[in-house]
Amino acid sequence: MASRIARVRLLNEIARFVSTVMSPLLTPTYGMLMALSISPKVLDTTGARIKLLLIIFGITCVLPMVTIAVLHNFKFIRDKRIIKREERLIPYIAGIVFYLVAVWYLAYTHEPQWLVMYAAGGLLACLISTIVNLKWKISAHMAGMGGVVALLWQLNTMQLEVISPVWMTFFIIVAIGLSGVVGTSRMLLKRHTFPQVLAGFFNGLLCVSLMMRLFG
Repeated sequence: MASRIARVRLLNEIARFVSTVMSPLLTPTYGMLMALSISPKVLDTTGARIKLLLIIFGITCVLPMVTIAVLHNFKFIRDKRIIKREERLIPYIAGIVFYLVAVWYLAYTHEPQWLVMYAAGGLLACLISTIVNLKWKISAHMAGMGGVVALLWQLNTMQLEVISPVWMTFFIIVAIGLSGVVGTSRMLLKRHTFPQVLAGFFNGLLCVSLMMRLFG
């Protein structure tokens, strides 16, 4: 019995680590890092790419984290992990605003249309998550993972990758596999059910794919 409890605790700790590292506040930055590393954007200067990455990190991660901390401080949310569906509305609306800022910035600085549409896909996924969340708890973690998979897939199908097809296939497989790990972690922690995990993944996957394919 003791060994079983220890295994469960270890699995939960691993699940918490995965959930933290693959937070929906970080996946836009991971996606941007991939875009800057395997697309024609790699030809930009290192300084320009680092600047863009840091700005996207600030808009889509730092600002939402500050917002959540403020909401928690003023008791609008009881847990910074925002476990309860009812407490997610204001943070989600804030997320929509921050994604709007990210899309505007990328367009204002004349980034490639496909990159602007990657952010626009994230905006659409966030909007859908907000609407669905009014009645049902959909996974934001998996929406972020779906968005990263869609980005890699669309870079491949639009022939925008500057790496070998073998490496591109490898990255796509890793992203899909990692999505499974994240989804499993969310279910182990009892944050979501399997349908909520699946819906979140396809929300991000379809939104980013459609925006990049139709308008990128």
